[in-house]
Amino acid sequence: MVSFSLSSSSSSSSSSCLKLFSHSQFTITTLSNLSGHKRRSDSSCRFVVLSAHSNPKILKSNRRSRYGQPLSPYDQDDDDEVSRVTDVSDDDWLLNDDFAEISDFDVNGKRPKSHKGFSNGHLDGRNSKRTLETSNKEDYYHSPSKTKEVTSGGVPRKGKLSTRKAMEDRFPRLSEDVELDEKWLPLIDYLSTFGLKESHFIQMYERHMPSLQINVCSAKERLEYLLSVGVKQRDVRRMILRQPQILEYTVENNLKSHVAFLMNLGIPSSRVGQIIAATPSLFSYSVENSLKPTVRYLVEEVGIKEKDLAKVVQLSPQILVQRIDISWNTRLLFLSKEIGAPRDSIVKMVKKHPQFLHYSIDDGLLPRINFLRSIGMCNSDILKVLTSLTQVLSLSLEDNLKPKYKYLINELHNEVHSLTKYPMYLSLSLDQRIRPRHRFLVSLKKAPKGPFPLSSLVPTDECFCQQWAGTSLDKYMAFRQSLLLKEFAKKYERKG
Repeated sequence: MVSFSLSSSSSSSSSSCLKLFSHSQFTITTLSNLSGHKRRSDSSCRFVVLSAHSNPKILKSNRRSRYGQPLSPYDQDDDDEVSRVTDVSDDDWLLNDDFAEISDFDVNGKRPKSHKGFSNGHLDGRNSKRTLETSNKEDYYHSPSKTKEVTSGGVPRKGKLSTRKAMEDRFPRLSEDVELDEKWLPLIDYLSTFGLKESHFIQMYERHMPSLQINVCSAKERLEYLLSVGVKQRDVRRMILRQPQILEYTVENNLKSHVAFLMNLGIPSSRVGQIIAATPSLFSYSVENSLKPTVRYLVEEVGIKEKDLAKVVQLSPQILVQRIDISWNTRLLFLSKEIGAPRDSIVKMVKKHPQFLHYSIDDGLLPRINFLRSIGMCNSDILKVLTSLTQVLSLSLEDNLKPKYKYLINELHNEVHSLTKYPMYLSLSLDQRIRPRHRFLVSLKKAPKGPFPLSSLVPTDECFCQQWAGTSLDKYMAFRQSLLLKEFAKKYERKG
């Protein structure tokens, strides 16, 4: 299924963890060190490309635009239009970017300088082979000259002035903030069809100015290819804002090879577009020198079976572009020490919820483990819960775990040990399932005395109505809707 051979020279899985820490040398550049990098000469402009799992709520970049405005690593629009590949909580503030790999690009298209990953060749992010495959020079327009075009008599051409005036009237903010060239207008017009606005083009200019110099025909060819492999029209805008270099990646030399790589992992063609939309920075990593070594590491060092690779990547595409060596080993050592988790159990956690490899230990994993301890769980109980339902590590403490625990004790009259038998309880919605089903059975006088059976919360609504309530689905749905409206009114009154 996988189109690359696995190296036989890797160390055994039982000792690889310690060997990596004792023998491997890492060159890691975190965002806190960016301000200490030497500035380049004035003749070139420096842009920083972050891995797709970078999180603005954790990353507090000090980068500012040429006009002194803070430069956000992500699109700041409020509309939440991009569908996620993962099926878990949106507590993305848990992400830890200590392992984000950073590359510097010159606007003149020279080879990027990269911070090396594995010295032994397991991970060699973007330094071995240039993956930003720019096409022929005719793909680019030259930067606008500051010299005004004049006639032989020294009088400015009226055509150029009228075009400039029309451009400034149409894009006043863009014309004021950047040195706008009318040759960029066809590309700007085309990208506007994907929902990009003036503020977005300014972001593109600040992040990677050459992306605005791309010939519109070349850009159209590349975006149409991405649309043909499953990327949604609504996702293109965010992809370009997160990775404007995507307009420069050629179809034959870059895009097709990366799509083929995903397909060879066993990713269904129907999911390829979602993975690309979630992780557009994937195209800036070499298939041979970065992506395949990452997959080999998952198989040889972590212990993921080849048949499970497609599932793991679909759940967390960011795993392909993160420093998997560091994130795996730090979490392996942490969970082994903190709750006595054996390696096999941690591998199961990665298979079920690989997103936890992105979560911060201090802000994500440890507070949730401490919460489970605070309600009376011992380490063995915590391990059972995390192995069965690793998604617990992604759930909000204040908005999710604590309210459910209080309802379990005060309303359902259960003991905390019941969570080791039914850890799924913690993943269910309190408003949409737990409270409505409990209250519905109480209203029908069918709730058993003593602890409320958590098994009644597991089946589908249809099975619940047949097996537990003995009534129609319509009656239960009407009750739930009425209850939701009452709860909403109470919350509104408390806020008022």
